[in-house]
Amino acid sequence: MSTLLLGKFDSGKKPPELKQFLKPYHMDGLLLDKQSFRDDDNTKWRHFSEAPGNQVAALQEFLKAAGFMPRATADGVFGYVTQAGTRLFQEYVRTIEGISEMVPDGIVGNTTMKHIDRWQAAGFVSEWGECWDPNGPGNRSPEYDKWIGLLEKAKIHYLQNPHPILTQVSLFNKPTDTRKVSEWEFDPKEVHLIGIRRAQDSRQHKRENDDIFILLINGLVFKFWGSTDPSQSLSDRKDEAFLVEGQHKYRFGWHKIFNEAKIYRALKPYQNGVLVYRDRDDDNALTETDLKSGLDPVTNNTINIHWSGIGSTNFSAGCQVIAGRSYINNRDQVIDCSSFAAASYGIPNKTKGAYNVLTDLILCYARPDTNYMYYTLGREESLKLDAALGTDYALETLERMRHIKVS
Repeated sequence: MSTLLLGKFDSGKKPPELKQFLKPYHMDGLLLDKQSFRDDDNTKWRHFSEAPGNQVAALQEFLKAAGFMPRATADGVFGYVTQAGTRLFQEYVRTIEGISEMVPDGIVGNTTMKHIDRWQAAGFVSEWGECWDPNGPGNRSPEYDKWIGLLEKAKIHYLQNPHPILTQVSLFNKPTDTRKVSEWEFDPKEVHLIGIRRAQDSRQHKRENDDIFILLINGLVFKFWGSTDPSQSLSDRKDEAFLVEGQHKYRFGWHKIFNEAKIYRALKPYQNGVLVYRDRDDDNALTETDLKSGLDPVTNNTINIHWSGIGSTNFSAGCQVIAGRSYINNRDQVIDCSSFAAASYGIPNKTKGAYNVLTDLILCYARPDTNYMYYTLGREESLKLDAALGTDYALETLERMRHIKVS
C-alpha cells in the first residue's frame, strides 16, 4: 500500500477542473488561484498526485463507517475533509484508546493502517461520530444540554435586561455577521463555539492566553484555551480591536491569506464582517471608556479564529486564538498534545496540536448542507446564569488545560 496524504487521488479520479474542485475551500487571498492543497502543518503546497488502485476511496469508506467523516463521499481524492477525518481517527486511537504510538499527522502509513485494519475487523465505531438525534436527548451528553441551556438562558436574560454593548449592536444598521440578541441561534443541529472572556479590562501590553472556548458539536462538548483579546505587541496599531460580545456567524477559511510562507486553516467572519470596539485611549484593555466611544463604524473581516502556538505567546492582534498544547475531550479528560504541538510555523514533524482537533471536528461534523458555525462570546460573569457553573469555572478549567494536569 502507498502512503496516503493530502493531495493523493485514486487511479482515474483526478478532478478535471482543479480550481473548481478546490473552490469550496479556497475562497480567500492567494488561495483563489491555487491548484494544489495547502498542507499548513508542514507549510507546503501538495500537488495532486496519483496513487494506484482505489486506496483513497477505501480509506474514505472506512472513515465514514467508523464515524469520523460522516459528511463526505468516497470520491477517491484525499482532500481537506479526508485529512481532517484521518487526524481525528489518529487522535481517537491515541487518546480514547490510549495507544501512544499514534501521532495525529493526517498521514496514512503502516502504523495508521495497522489500526484501520484492527477497527475494520472489529467493526468499531467512534463515540464522536455515532448517529445522534439533534432534536432529542437520547445521544446528547448531559453536559452538552447544560451548555445549550445556558446559551438559551443568556438570550432570555439579555432580551429582558439589555446590556449597553448589545444595545449598540442592535442599533447598528449595516450588514454584519454579528447578530442582534433577538437573532441569536442555538439550534443543536448547528455547530456552536463559545468564547469565555476573562480579565478584558486588565491593562496588558502583552496579553496572556487566559480565556477558554467550549465547542458544542454532534451532541458532545470539547474545551480549548487561548485568548479572546488582542495583545498590542502583535498589533500594527495602538487602537487594537476587541471583538464585541454576543453571537457571530463564521465559516471555514484561512489565516495569513497573503503570506505564502504562513497561510493556514482558520475560521473567518461569514460574509460581511463582525463588529469590534477599538482601544481608543490606548490603555491595552477593553474598558467603559472604549464602550462609550462606540462601535467601530466599519465591519471587520479580519477577526479570525486561529492558532496561538502552544499557548506561551498570545498570537492575537484582535482575533480569537486557540492554543495547541492541550484540550479537554468529551470525557472531561485533559489531553496533552505537547509532544507534537508546534510553538511556531514550519517546525518539522510538529502539528498545530489541539487547534487541529478543533478545526477537524468542525470540518468533519458540520452538517453537509452548511458552511458556517456560530461563535458566541461572553464574559465569565455570564456563567453565573447557571448556578452549577459560577464565575470560578472559567479559571479552574483554564488551569486544568494550561498546566496539563491529566486526569
